[in-house]
Amino acid sequence: MRIRLAGGVLALALLGCTGQIGDPEGSAPAGAQQAVVSGARRLSRNEYDNTLRALLDDKTSSGFAKLPEDVNDPFDNDYGTQLVSAALVEAAETLATEAAARAIADPAVRAKIVPCSPTGAGDTACLRKFITSFGRRALRRPLLEEEIQRYLAFSSYAVEENNFDSGVELVLRSLLQDVEFLYRIEIGEPVSGAPGVFRLNDFEIATRLSYFLLGTTPDDSLLDLAASGKLRTPADIRAAAATLLTDSRARERIERFHALWLGFHQLPHPAELTSAMRAESAALIDRVIFDEKLDYFELFRSNETFLNDYLADHYSLPAPSTSEGGWVSYGDSGRQGILSHGSVLSAFGKFADTSPTQRGIFVRTRLLCEPLNPPPPNVNADQPPEGGSATCKVDKYIEHASVGSCKACHMQMDPIGFGLENYDKAGRYRAFEEGKPECAITGDGVLDGVGEFNGPAELADLLIESGKLEPCLVRQVYRFAVGRRERSEDLPILKDVEAKFTESGHAFDALLLDIVSTESFGYRKQEE
Repeated sequence: MRIRLAGGVLALALLGCTGQIGDPEGSAPAGAQQAVVSGARRLSRNEYDNTLRALLDDKTSSGFAKLPEDVNDPFDNDYGTQLVSAALVEAAETLATEAAARAIADPAVRAKIVPCSPTGAGDTACLRKFITSFGRRALRRPLLEEEIQRYLAFSSYAVEENNFDSGVELVLRSLLQDVEFLYRIEIGEPVSGAPGVFRLNDFEIATRLSYFLLGTTPDDSLLDLAASGKLRTPADIRAAAATLLTDSRARERIERFHALWLGFHQLPHPAELTSAMRAESAALIDRVIFDEKLDYFELFRSNETFLNDYLADHYSLPAPSTSEGGWVSYGDSGRQGILSHGSVLSAFGKFADTSPTQRGIFVRTRLLCEPLNPPPPNVNADQPPEGGSATCKVDKYIEHASVGSCKACHMQMDPIGFGLENYDKAGRYRAFEEGKPECAITGDGVLDGVGEFNGPAELADLLIESGKLEPCLVRQVYRFAVGRRERSEDLPILKDVEAKFTESGHAFDALLLDIVSTESFGYRKQEE
């Protein structure tokens, strides 16, 4: 039997989620007055795979292979970039069919998800128990009776096949294609006195919390909190979030936030080097945020890094005390913090080399949150700078940027990138260009309006001292939380959260808790 979610039904369902239910009159609570826009958010490929792992112990990472590629700008959960497509519908059907088959074929998984022993192929009482329990986890809310009845109809197929599990498999396939599985849909209840504003129910809040902090579906304990009405107030939500942050999956989620923000979610290196670089960055993130709970900006100031023998040799740094890896001092190497990691230094190359322009764009847009205009339509950004008769790379960039139509843009970016040129596309130090000893690299950079620097250590200090990195960090975390870029209505919330972040001594866990315990977190406002 083929079960397929029609693209038209999916599109209509999503359109219906932004419609206005009503405009009752009355006095609106504070949270409703601060409510911000929220749209239906499709699970990213990473979230999809995490969700299958949570529901079915499915570790195949099939979502990465078959779902349409996410747009990373820099985050993969921006609902404004998530379009309904035929490719999505086809992938959802294929993935659901394959995941259901794997689950039924695995006795341990089957025993986990079916909470009863059927008396026969047509045991509808047992099938109902499965539908009720698994459906709540898959759709992140209790199923309505009419929904349960619809899924119970699959029992007739199980009788035909004389196999109870045939019905279970069909229910699985159907649930894993449901629009409410693929998308985080928020409806809520209309708020009296606040036209177009809706109070989220506890299950919708549980879903917001879980995907923001863990990157996966709410587990039974969080759903039980929702069922008991214990996610109604900012204090309730903050307490639940604090519990979630003790989950090991919170570490993975925060590491992913940094990988997306700082650009190292995909690295162009062999597996061993990629693994070592990811471990280095994850170790520093964990140390600062979870293990030692340091001032967040130690992530950019740290004079130690976590290396194994392979990566220490790659960087030409001292080997750790154990071959498995350990903390090593940077000493006077000129490195400092995460901007010195090969993961970050590898992330913004172009034309098979480092790119001063791309590195400058990274600093401007991701660390300072400064918008940049796109290049003029007559400029081919996919061609390296010609640079006329210049031989050395920096000279080529300078000569290219001297052209009238190029100068204004490149002067915002290239001088920053020049300050990181002593580090190659794999994060290794170099004194001159590869194969060109005559092309010495000074590593001198300029952050316009802030100051001069040389290398990633001085850049990190400059960014922190400028006072611009802190508000940008808060914006980036907020964007990751709400699945879109901030708008004017978000600015009061951002200002308040930033002030609390400063007061906390830049505690990152406090930043997360302050975002979820804002008055507005439990509400949504429809798009105008």
